[in-house]
Amino acid sequence: RRLNIHRRKMAKDTDNSLYPIAVLIDELRNDDVQLRLNSIKKLSTIALALGDERTRSELLPFLTDTLDDDDEVLWALAEQLGDKDFVVFVGGPEYAHTLLPPLESLATVEETVVRDKAVESLRAVATHHSTEHLEEYFVPMIKRLTSGEWFTSRTSACGLFAVAYSNCTTETKEELRLSFRSLCGDDTPMVRRAAAGKLGEFVAVVEPEHVKQDLIPLFHSLATDEQDSVRLLAVEACAAISNILGKEDVEALVIPTLNAASKDKSWRVRYMVADKFTELQQAVGSELTKTNLVHAFASLLKDPEAEVRAASSNRLRDFCERLGEEYRIDSILTQIMPCIQQLVNDANQHVKSALASVIMGLSPIVGKDNTIEHLLPLFLTQLKDEVSLLALTHCPSSSLHCPALPSHCPAPPPHC
Repeated sequence: RRLNIHRRKMAKDTDNSLYPIAVLIDELRNDDVQLRLNSIKKLSTIALALGDERTRSELLPFLTDTLDDDDEVLWALAEQLGDKDFVVFVGGPEYAHTLLPPLESLATVEETVVRDKAVESLRAVATHHSTEHLEEYFVPMIKRLTSGEWFTSRTSACGLFAVAYSNCTTETKEELRLSFRSLCGDDTPMVRRAAAGKLGEFVAVVEPEHVKQDLIPLFHSLATDEQDSVRLLAVEACAAISNILGKEDVEALVIPTLNAASKDKSWRVRYMVADKFTELQQAVGSELTKTNLVHAFASLLKDPEAEVRAASSNRLRDFCERLGEEYRIDSILTQIMPCIQQLVNDANQHVKSALASVIMGLSPIVGKDNTIEHLLPLFLTQLKDEVSLLALTHCPSSSLHCPALPSHCPAPPPHC
């Protein structure tokens, strides 16, 4: 009701129609950050009062030209412009492209959290673009960011390719693939890192034939980058690429890189492989897991770095459960169990704790006889260890329920 009264007053008095934008300008220029922030958070109300035409012609250009230097205000602005309802305030999807200029400017600022929020909002706004408007407005913006002088714009560009690609023409798709290639080979490590982090989602929307021709070489380049921060993010793309390619291509193009990553000189890369191992296992399939990944997982369980051993220990149960039935028991007993026997007495408490939280989950997988012969002695050893015992007492009771254990097995601590 108040809004209707305000609208009637605006229609009667031209001067009053200037009030919302005047307040916004005054507050945005105020020295008090909180006033500027409050003003930004009222953007929807101000845009509604101004109407879609004046929002497009006055409010958005003003925001683009007078970006605040306070990161909190900039973040709030990026959030407001990406709100699903703000497209309505500029006139609907037909005018969604008018939101791009201020967001493009925000995507180039120095502060990472502001850029990330701007990219998130740009991705949301992209869904409101027609194919014609993507070609006319969104893709040229990606190109400008890609060729920006500062690395900040180029890192932001990496996150926009996947949302635009599918709805573009064949010619534009080729241009986008070439632009993405330039980012993967950028001189600045931060840009290559951003490209590596977005390679997986870009692979998911690119046609399989172009994945092999254009993106696989980029994957190999990033996976062997001199910076370990780039190589570890390239590991995440393995699963996405494996989901696109056939078995033979995965074995030839992905598995060697994955095996190399599991032996990388940087423990951070090996940690990423261990942390993502079950996802990778599922992506490459049961047969390739048997021939290539079981040995790699065993090597991670024996890694010289405790962080890597702990990460792989956390994935132990899931890895074993997803092994093919025809080779599961044999692989566990011959390749994985010797590693578990070493981990039970590991010198690092985080490793012992990680193992204790999953070890009894192996019992239903290996069966009663193997549990009694192999797992029960290890479980009893853990009950005598203070760190392992503490992990056992804090794990869910369901993970300790082991129908394969004999009746004379000591019960877990009563408060577990």
